[in-house]
Amino acid sequence: MSIRIGIAGITGRMGIYLAEEAAAAATLAGGTSRTPPGGNGAPHFADITALARESDVVIDFTHASTVAAHAKALAATETPWVLGTTGYGAEEQWAVEAAAKTIPIIASPNFCTGVNLLLLLAEKLGHALDASQFDAEIVEMHHRQKVDAPSGTALALGRAVAAGRGVKLEDVAVLSREGNCGPRKDGEIGFATLRGGQIVGQHEVIFTAGDEQLSLSHKAFDRRVFASGAVRAALWLHAQPAGLYAMRDFLRL
Repeated sequence: MSIRIGIAGITGRMGIYLAEEAAAAATLAGGTSRTPPGGNGAPHFADITALARESDVVIDFTHASTVAAHAKALAATETPWVLGTTGYGAEEQWAVEAAAKTIPIIASPNFCTGVNLLLLLAEKLGHALDASQFDAEIVEMHHRQKVDAPSGTALALGRAVAAGRGVKLEDVAVLSREGNCGPRKDGEIGFATLRGGQIVGQHEVIFTAGDEQLSLSHKAFDRRVFASGAVRAALWLHAQPAGLYAMRDFLRL
């Protein structure tokens, strides 16, 4: 029997791609949306609970403001959850972790295979390159409609570098620089955020020493790569026990 995949925000920019990929790989159960249904013919549900009751797994790339409510609803219906939403805070993270005691959840700022390999390499380089010699900077660029900054992927890259160095990102992150901010401190992980046009996603991690520089970069050319990865993750997640997973678990990295 084919797995039924529900899409939260099915008429949104990512929702349209997710619906197409879900329909190609499994059974599209339908979705929720704040706008009228599109032309894919999928059932439209009034809320996340109604969608969850008709789905074997729900994929959610909606908005940070919905995370806590969706966590509660999906835990109540015992529906596995693929969470690609970014920009949420500690309270929402707590709600996700609480729901993971009841249902399997895979939460990731990026479902692209290449980016998750980049995360692994960033952590390894963070460990290998002495923070007192190599300054770490993360540069990201996205389309002009993106609402959170730095991007969830950029922050994940920062956390990867910090983990490699054995520190917490919150203790060393410099999210922006302006005015007379003084010289750079050893161990800082800096971020530069660019927005413009319809850039799908570009990320670069740069390690610079006094006499050499090493950089890792990734460019996404089509949003479908995120949708495809999320659907593959959904098919895997459906068979997992309750818990909070990452793409590293799915990709066996």
